[in-house]
Amino acid sequence: MKVFLRLVDANIREMLRERMQIFWFIIFPIVFVLILGTIFNSGDKAMEFDVGLVLEDQGEVSRGLKEAFESVTVFKMYSGAREEELEELKKGNRSLVIILPENLTESVVQGKKTEIPVYYDAGNVSTNQVLLSTVNEILNAVERKMTGSPSVFEANATSVQTEELSQINYFLPGILALALMQLGLFGSLRMVSLRERKILKSLGATPLPRSMFIASEVVVRMIMSVIQTVLIVSVGYAVFGIKIVGNWTVILGLVLLGAATFVSMGYMFASFVKTSDSGQGLIQVVQFVMMFMSGIFIPIEIMPDFMLPVVKVIPLTYLADVLRQTMTGVAPMFSVATNVVVLSGWLFVSLVLSTRFKWE
Repeated sequence: MKVFLRLVDANIREMLRERMQIFWFIIFPIVFVLILGTIFNSGDKAMEFDVGLVLEDQGEVSRGLKEAFESVTVFKMYSGAREEELEELKKGNRSLVIILPENLTESVVQGKKTEIPVYYDAGNVSTNQVLLSTVNEILNAVERKMTGSPSVFEANATSVQTEELSQINYFLPGILALALMQLGLFGSLRMVSLRERKILKSLGATPLPRSMFIASEVVVRMIMSVIQTVLIVSVGYAVFGIKIVGNWTVILGLVLLGAATFVSMGYMFASFVKTSDSGQGLIQVVQFVMMFMSGIFIPIEIMPDFMLPVVKVIPLTYLADVLRQTMTGVAPMFSVATNVVVLSGWLFVSLVLSTRFKWE
Protein backbone atom coordinates (compact mmCIF):
# COMPACT_ATOMS: atom_id res chain seq x y z
CA MET A 1 0.00 0.00 0.00
CA LYS A 2 2.87 2.38 0.77
CA VAL A 3 4.32 1.77 -2.68
CA PHE A 4 0.98 2.52 -4.27
CA LEU A 5 0.59 5.78 -2.32
CA ARG A 6 4.10 6.83 -3.28
CA LEU A 7 3.28 6.21 -6.95
CA VAL A 8 0.17 8.35 -6.64
CA ASP A 9 2.16 11.11 -4.93
CA ALA A 10 4.87 10.98 -7.60
CA ASN A 11 2.28 11.16 -10.39
CA ILE A 12 0.60 14.17 -8.81
CA ARG A 13 3.91 15.98 -8.36
CA GLU A 14 4.94 15.34 -11.94
CA MET A 15 1.57 16.49 -13.24
CA LEU A 16 1.78 19.74 -11.27
CA ARG A 17 5.20 20.41 -12.77
CA GLU A 18 3.75 20.10 -16.27
CA ARG A 19 1.97 23.42 -16.78
CA MET A 20 0.54 22.37 -20.14
CA GLN A 21 -1.21 19.41 -18.51
CA ILE A 22 -2.81 21.73 -15.97
CA PHE A 23 -3.96 23.96 -18.83
CA TRP A 24 -5.51 21.15 -20.91
CA PHE A 25 -7.06 19.27 -18.00
CA ILE A 26 -8.43 22.19 -15.92
CA ILE A 27 -8.20 25.61 -17.55
CA PHE A 28 -9.16 24.60 -21.11
CA PRO A 29 -12.48 22.94 -20.16
CA ILE A 30 -13.46 26.03 -18.13
CA VAL A 31 -12.56 28.34 -21.01
CA PHE A 32 -14.56 26.03 -23.30
CA VAL A 33 -17.60 26.29 -21.00
CA LEU A 34 -17.36 30.09 -20.94
CA ILE A 35 -16.98 30.44 -24.70
CA LEU A 36 -19.63 27.89 -25.68
CA GLY A 37 -21.99 29.06 -22.97
CA THR A 38 -21.68 32.65 -24.09
CA ILE A 39 -22.33 31.67 -27.70
CA PHE A 40 -25.43 29.61 -26.95
CA ASN A 41 -26.83 31.99 -24.37
CA SER A 42 -26.37 34.91 -26.72
CA GLY A 43 -28.63 32.97 -29.08
CA ASP A 44 -31.38 33.41 -26.47
CA LYS A 45 -31.22 37.16 -27.05
CA ALA A 46 -33.56 37.02 -29.98
CA MET A 47 -35.05 40.07 -31.64
CA GLU A 48 -38.51 38.95 -30.59
CA PHE A 49 -39.86 37.56 -27.33
CA ASP A 50 -43.15 35.73 -26.87
CA VAL A 51 -45.07 37.42 -24.06
CA GLY A 52 -48.41 36.25 -22.68
CA LEU A 53 -50.82 38.89 -21.35
CA VAL A 54 -53.75 37.89 -19.15
CA LEU A 55 -56.48 40.56 -18.91
CA GLU A 56 -58.46 39.75 -15.77
CA ASP A 57 -59.44 43.42 -15.56
CA GLN A 58 -61.28 45.01 -18.48
CA GLY A 59 -61.01 48.63 -17.36
CA GLU A 60 -59.30 51.62 -18.92
CA VAL A 61 -56.01 51.09 -17.07
CA SER A 62 -55.70 47.52 -18.32
CA ARG A 63 -56.43 48.63 -21.88
CA GLY A 64 -53.76 51.30 -21.59
CA LEU A 65 -51.21 48.80 -20.29
CA LYS A 66 -52.12 46.38 -23.07
CA GLU A 67 -51.47 49.06 -25.69
CA ALA A 68 -48.17 49.94 -24.02
CA PHE A 69 -46.93 46.34 -24.05
CA GLU A 70 -48.05 45.86 -27.65
CA SER A 71 -46.07 48.95 -28.66
CA VAL A 72 -42.79 47.25 -27.68
CA THR A 73 -41.37 46.05 -30.99
CA VAL A 74 -39.49 43.07 -29.52
CA PHE A 75 -42.60 41.73 -27.77
CA LYS A 76 -44.84 39.31 -29.65
CA MET A 77 -48.00 39.45 -27.57
CA TYR A 78 -50.44 36.63 -26.88
CA SER A 79 -53.68 36.86 -24.87
CA GLY A 80 -55.40 34.10 -22.97
CA ALA A 81 -56.55 32.84 -19.60
CA ARG A 82 -54.10 32.64 -16.71
CA GLU A 83 -53.88 28.84 -16.69
CA GLU A 84 -53.42 28.66 -20.47
CA GLU A 85 -50.62 31.21 -20.60
CA LEU A 86 -48.78 29.75 -17.61
CA GLU A 87 -48.98 26.33 -19.24
CA GLU A 88 -47.46 27.81 -22.41
CA LEU A 89 -44.68 29.30 -20.27
CA LYS A 90 -43.96 25.90 -18.71
CA LYS A 91 -43.74 24.39 -22.18
CA GLY A 92 -41.16 26.99 -23.18
CA ASN A 93 -43.50 28.81 -25.58
CA ARG A 94 -43.47 32.08 -23.63
CA SER A 95 -40.62 34.19 -22.25
CA LEU A 96 -42.92 36.13 -19.91
CA VAL A 97 -46.51 36.00 -18.72
CA ILE A 98 -47.96 39.24 -17.34
CA ILE A 99 -51.17 39.19 -15.30
CA LEU A 100 -53.35 42.31 -15.10
CA PRO A 101 -55.45 41.35 -12.05
CA GLU A 102 -59.09 42.02 -11.35
CA ASN A 103 -60.07 45.44 -10.03
CA LEU A 104 -56.79 46.91 -11.35
CA THR A 105 -58.50 49.99 -12.75
CA GLU A 106 -60.50 50.52 -9.56
CA SER A 107 -57.38 50.28 -7.42
CA VAL A 108 -55.51 52.81 -9.56
CA VAL A 109 -58.42 55.25 -9.38
CA GLN A 110 -58.39 54.94 -5.58
CA GLY A 111 -54.61 55.51 -5.54
CA LYS A 112 -53.83 52.07 -4.12
CA LYS A 113 -50.60 50.27 -4.99
CA THR A 114 -51.38 47.15 -7.02
CA GLU A 115 -49.14 44.15 -7.61
CA ILE A 116 -48.73 43.05 -11.24
CA PRO A 117 -47.79 39.34 -11.26
CA VAL A 118 -45.05 38.65 -13.82
CA TYR A 119 -43.94 35.07 -14.46
CA TYR A 120 -40.71 34.32 -16.33
CA ASP A 121 -38.73 31.35 -17.59
CA ALA A 122 -36.11 30.46 -14.97
CA GLY A 123 -33.91 28.88 -17.65
CA ASN A 124 -33.43 32.04 -19.75
CA VAL A 125 -30.96 33.59 -17.34
CA SER A 126 -29.34 35.84 -19.92
CA THR A 127 -32.62 37.52 -20.95
CA ASN A 128 -34.61 37.68 -17.72
CA GLN A 129 -32.99 40.83 -16.41
CA VAL A 130 -33.58 42.65 -19.69
CA LEU A 131 -37.22 41.52 -19.97
CA LEU A 132 -38.11 42.32 -16.37
CA SER A 133 -36.43 45.71 -16.63
CA THR A 134 -38.46 46.42 -19.77
CA VAL A 135 -41.70 45.49 -17.99
CA ASN A 136 -40.84 47.78 -15.08
CA GLU A 137 -40.05 50.65 -17.43
CA ILE A 138 -43.40 50.22 -19.19
CA LEU A 139 -45.27 50.18 -15.88
CA ASN A 140 -43.41 53.29 -14.71
CA ALA A 141 -44.13 55.08 -17.98
CA VAL A 142 -47.85 54.33 -17.76
CA GLU A 143 -47.90 55.43 -14.11
CA ARG A 144 -46.25 58.75 -14.92
CA LYS A 145 -48.72 59.34 -17.73
CA MET A 146 -51.74 58.56 -15.54
CA THR A 147 -50.76 59.85 -12.10
CA GLY A 148 -47.57 61.84 -12.61
CA SER A 149 -45.50 59.65 -10.30
CA PRO A 150 -44.35 55.99 -10.40
CA SER A 151 -46.03 54.68 -7.26
CA VAL A 152 -49.12 52.74 -8.32
CA PHE A 153 -47.84 49.55 -9.96
CA GLU A 154 -45.45 47.04 -8.42
CA ALA A 155 -44.21 44.14 -10.54
CA ASN A 156 -44.12 40.89 -8.58
CA ALA A 157 -41.72 38.66 -10.53
CA THR A 158 -41.91 34.88 -10.09
CA SER A 159 -39.68 32.32 -11.80
CA VAL A 160 -41.16 29.21 -13.41
CA GLN A 161 -39.14 26.08 -14.20
CA THR A 162 -40.02 25.23 -17.78
CA GLU A 163 -39.99 21.85 -19.46
CA GLU A 164 -37.64 23.10 -22.15
CA LEU A 165 -34.02 23.29 -21.00
CA SER A 166 -31.76 26.10 -22.07
CA GLN A 167 -29.01 25.24 -24.52
CA ILE A 168 -26.15 25.53 -22.03
CA ASN A 169 -27.95 23.01 -19.78
CA TYR A 170 -27.87 20.61 -22.74
CA PHE A 171 -24.29 21.23 -23.79
CA LEU A 172 -22.53 21.48 -20.41
CA PRO A 173 -22.75 17.73 -19.62
CA GLY A 174 -21.31 17.09 -23.09
CA ILE A 175 -18.44 19.47 -22.38
CA LEU A 176 -17.79 17.64 -19.11
CA ALA A 177 -17.76 14.30 -20.97
CA LEU A 178 -15.36 15.79 -23.53
CA ALA A 179 -13.07 17.04 -20.75
CA LEU A 180 -13.04 13.58 -19.14
CA MET A 181 -12.16 12.02 -22.50
CA GLN A 182 -9.26 14.42 -23.02
CA LEU A 183 -8.06 13.87 -19.47
CA GLY A 184 -7.89 10.14 -20.03
CA LEU A 185 -6.55 9.95 -23.57
CA PHE A 186 -3.90 12.68 -23.46
CA GLY A 187 -2.86 11.88 -19.90
CA SER A 188 -1.71 8.47 -21.08
CA LEU A 189 1.03 10.02 -23.22
CA ARG A 190 3.02 10.32 -20.02
CA MET A 191 3.59 6.56 -20.10
CA VAL A 192 4.99 6.79 -23.63
CA SER A 193 7.34 9.54 -22.47
CA LEU A 194 8.47 7.39 -19.53
CA ARG A 195 9.15 4.56 -21.93
CA GLU A 196 11.20 6.78 -24.24
CA ARG A 197 13.27 8.01 -21.29
CA LYS A 198 13.92 4.40 -20.19
CA ILE A 199 12.18 5.01 -16.88
CA LEU A 200 9.74 2.18 -17.52
CA LYS A 201 12.65 -0.13 -18.17
CA SER A 202 14.06 0.69 -14.75
CA LEU A 203 10.68 0.10 -13.13
CA GLY A 204 10.44 -3.21 -14.95
CA ALA A 205 13.52 -4.39 -13.09
CA THR A 206 11.72 -3.91 -9.77
CA PRO A 207 9.06 -6.12 -8.15
CA LEU A 208 6.47 -3.45 -8.97
CA PRO A 209 3.42 -5.13 -10.57
CA ARG A 210 2.18 -3.58 -13.80
CA SER A 211 -1.36 -3.54 -12.44
CA MET A 212 -0.29 -1.38 -9.49
CA PHE A 213 1.48 1.05 -11.81
CA ILE A 214 -1.63 1.42 -13.99
CA ALA A 215 -3.89 1.68 -10.92
CA SER A 216 -1.88 4.58 -9.51
CA GLU A 217 -2.13 6.41 -12.82
CA VAL A 218 -5.89 5.83 -12.97
CA VAL A 219 -6.40 7.08 -9.40
CA VAL A 220 -4.59 10.35 -10.12
CA ARG A 221 -6.67 10.98 -13.23
CA MET A 222 -9.87 10.18 -11.34
CA ILE A 223 -8.97 12.76 -8.72
CA MET A 224 -8.45 15.24 -11.54
CA SER A 225 -11.85 14.27 -12.99
CA VAL A 226 -13.60 15.20 -9.74
CA ILE A 227 -11.81 18.56 -9.73
CA GLN A 228 -12.82 19.10 -13.36
CA THR A 229 -16.45 18.29 -12.58
CA VAL A 230 -16.67 20.66 -9.62
CA LEU A 231 -15.02 23.51 -11.52
CA ILE A 232 -17.04 23.09 -14.74
CA VAL A 233 -20.37 22.81 -12.91
CA SER A 234 -19.47 25.73 -10.61
CA VAL A 235 -18.66 27.98 -13.56
CA GLY A 236 -21.85 26.89 -15.33
CA TYR A 237 -23.91 27.68 -12.23
CA ALA A 238 -22.23 31.00 -11.39
CA VAL A 239 -22.10 32.41 -14.91
CA PHE A 240 -25.02 30.80 -16.76
CA GLY A 241 -27.35 29.71 -13.97
CA ILE A 242 -27.53 26.01 -14.85
CA LYS A 243 -29.37 23.79 -12.42
CA ILE A 244 -28.33 20.24 -11.60
CA VAL A 245 -31.47 18.16 -11.11
CA GLY A 246 -29.82 14.79 -10.45
CA ASN A 247 -28.35 13.20 -7.35
CA TRP A 248 -24.74 14.30 -6.83
CA THR A 249 -23.66 10.87 -5.57
CA VAL A 250 -24.93 9.26 -8.78
CA ILE A 251 -23.35 11.98 -10.93
CA LEU A 252 -19.94 11.66 -9.28
CA GLY A 253 -20.13 7.89 -9.61
CA LEU A 254 -20.77 8.23 -13.35
CA VAL A 255 -17.98 10.80 -13.66
CA LEU A 256 -15.53 8.39 -11.99
CA LEU A 257 -16.71 5.56 -14.25
CA GLY A 258 -16.23 7.73 -17.34
CA ALA A 259 -12.83 8.96 -16.17
CA ALA A 260 -11.65 5.43 -15.42
CA THR A 261 -12.88 4.24 -18.82
CA PHE A 262 -11.03 6.90 -20.81
CA VAL A 263 -7.89 6.74 -18.70
CA SER A 264 -7.76 3.00 -19.32
CA MET A 265 -8.44 3.54 -23.02
CA GLY A 266 -5.63 6.07 -23.14
CA TYR A 267 -3.13 3.61 -21.70
CA MET A 268 -4.44 0.91 -24.00
CA PHE A 269 -3.65 3.11 -27.02
CA ALA A 270 -0.33 4.15 -25.51
CA SER A 271 0.69 0.51 -25.21
CA PHE A 272 0.42 0.16 -28.99
CA VAL A 273 2.83 2.99 -29.91
CA LYS A 274 6.56 3.45 -29.49
CA THR A 275 7.05 7.23 -29.52
CA SER A 276 5.28 10.28 -28.10
CA ASP A 277 4.71 11.66 -31.57
CA SER A 278 3.00 8.52 -32.84
CA GLY A 279 0.98 8.28 -29.63
CA GLN A 280 -0.19 11.86 -29.92
CA GLY A 281 -1.18 11.32 -33.54
CA LEU A 282 -3.19 8.19 -32.73
CA ILE A 283 -4.96 9.81 -29.79
CA GLN A 284 -5.78 12.95 -31.78
CA VAL A 285 -7.45 10.82 -34.44
CA VAL A 286 -9.42 8.91 -31.80
CA GLN A 287 -10.38 12.16 -30.07
CA PHE A 288 -11.50 13.76 -33.34
CA VAL A 289 -13.76 10.83 -34.22
CA MET A 290 -15.33 10.69 -30.76
CA MET A 291 -15.72 14.45 -30.45
CA PHE A 292 -17.78 14.85 -33.62
CA MET A 293 -19.61 11.51 -33.71
CA SER A 294 -20.87 11.27 -30.15
CA GLY A 295 -23.66 13.84 -30.41
CA ILE A 296 -21.91 16.48 -28.31
CA PHE A 297 -21.81 19.10 -31.05
CA ILE A 298 -23.68 17.50 -33.96
CA PRO A 299 -27.07 15.93 -33.16
CA ILE A 300 -27.07 12.21 -33.84
CA GLU A 301 -30.51 12.54 -35.47
CA ILE A 302 -29.05 14.40 -38.48
CA MET A 303 -26.10 12.07 -39.02
CA PRO A 304 -26.11 9.76 -42.06
CA ASP A 305 -27.18 6.18 -41.38
CA PHE A 306 -23.77 4.77 -42.28
CA MET A 307 -22.25 6.66 -39.34
CA LEU A 308 -24.65 5.26 -36.74
CA PRO A 309 -22.74 1.99 -36.14
CA VAL A 310 -19.67 4.03 -35.16
CA VAL A 311 -21.80 6.36 -33.02
CA LYS A 312 -23.18 3.38 -31.12
CA VAL A 313 -19.75 1.93 -30.47
CA ILE A 314 -17.72 4.87 -29.16
CA PRO A 315 -17.92 5.28 -25.37
CA LEU A 316 -18.21 9.09 -25.43
CA THR A 317 -21.73 8.74 -26.86
CA TYR A 318 -22.82 6.84 -23.76
CA LEU A 319 -20.96 9.02 -21.24
CA ALA A 320 -22.45 12.23 -22.68
CA ASP A 321 -25.93 10.67 -22.77
CA VAL A 322 -25.87 9.43 -19.19
CA LEU A 323 -24.47 12.73 -17.86
CA ARG A 324 -27.15 14.72 -19.69
CA GLN A 325 -30.05 12.71 -18.33
CA THR A 326 -28.73 12.52 -14.75
CA MET A 327 -27.40 16.09 -14.49
CA THR A 328 -30.04 18.16 -16.28
CA GLY A 329 -32.90 15.76 -17.06
CA VAL A 330 -32.48 15.75 -20.84
CA ALA A 331 -34.47 13.02 -22.58
CA PRO A 332 -32.07 10.08 -22.98
CA MET A 333 -31.09 8.10 -26.06
CA PHE A 334 -30.28 5.04 -23.95
CA SER A 335 -31.23 3.93 -20.47
CA VAL A 336 -28.84 4.57 -17.57
CA ALA A 337 -28.27 0.82 -17.31
CA THR A 338 -27.29 0.57 -20.98
CA ASN A 339 -24.87 3.48 -20.67
CA VAL A 340 -23.25 2.03 -17.57
CA VAL A 341 -22.93 -1.44 -19.11
CA VAL A 342 -21.27 -0.12 -22.28
CA LEU A 343 -18.85 2.10 -20.34
CA SER A 344 -18.03 -0.76 -17.98
CA GLY A 345 -17.37 -3.03 -20.95
CA TRP A 346 -14.94 -0.52 -22.46
CA LEU A 347 -13.30 -0.12 -19.04
CA PHE A 348 -12.76 -3.87 -18.65
CA VAL A 349 -11.38 -4.41 -22.15
CA SER A 350 -9.13 -1.36 -21.94
CA LEU A 351 -7.77 -2.34 -18.53
CA VAL A 352 -6.95 -5.86 -19.70
CA LEU A 353 -5.12 -4.61 -22.81
CA SER A 354 -3.38 -1.72 -21.04
CA THR A 355 -1.75 -3.99 -18.47
CA ARG A 356 -0.02 -5.87 -21.31
CA PHE A 357 2.23 -2.94 -22.23
CA LYS A 358 5.95 -3.47 -22.61
CA TRP A 359 8.31 -1.91 -20.07
CA GLU A 360 10.91 -1.20 -22.71
